[in-house]
Amino acid sequence: MTTPVLSTLPPYATMLGFTRYVARTGPAKATFVGGLRRQRERRTGFNPHSQLVKALKADIAFRTGGTYLNGVTDLVKPRWKPLYEAVSTGALTYLHSLGDPTDVGLAQTREALASVGPLAVKINPHFGLRYADNRREAVRLHFDEEPPTPEVITATLHLMTRHMDQILPNAEPVLIDIRRAQIHRPAPTTKTADVERWLAGEAAAFTSMWGTGAA
Repeated sequence: MTTPVLSTLPPYATMLGFTRYVARTGPAKATFVGGLRRQRERRTGFNPHSQLVKALKADIAFRTGGTYLNGVTDLVKPRWKPLYEAVSTGALTYLHSLGDPTDVGLAQTREALASVGPLAVKINPHFGLRYADNRREAVRLHFDEEPPTPEVITATLHLMTRHMDQILPNAEPVLIDIRRAQIHRPAPTTKTADVERWLAGEAAAFTSMWGTGAA
């Protein structure tokens, strides 16, 4: 008899999964962790936004002002066209907000594996930017229909800041609400120690729910 894979999987989350988790309350947290655990067990998962990210990066890299973003909706399967129509306008607005295309280019980013309390969390920005004045940004995109909650914004920016030496040294983390083309940056009033304690508690609860569901 084969031992189920589920019982041997250690707790794990991507930054997207963990930040979505911390924004939930009550029983919804356990339900969400159970869904993540089942995805991990089955090794399933699909990123419907990958073509848009590629188009946005191409417009930045080749300084094409939106040519790739304007054409990307026609390249995806019919079921994804409404999604791409909903996000491409905001992506174009964000692209134009970067200013002169000759003053900004892509920068190489790397993933980092963070330990948040007892939980392993993969920190994975979508891309990096390098400006003509040598400023750098590590960019994470938010695609959900609803704007990011304060919890999502705080957790995302904190986790990227915490591991910026690995992700893109000397860069500032930014979270882009791509549907609304709104840019979120770390608040100078944020108390790092308080955020660390909060996330460690959330990670401990996540780990407990993961283990309970696997039992």
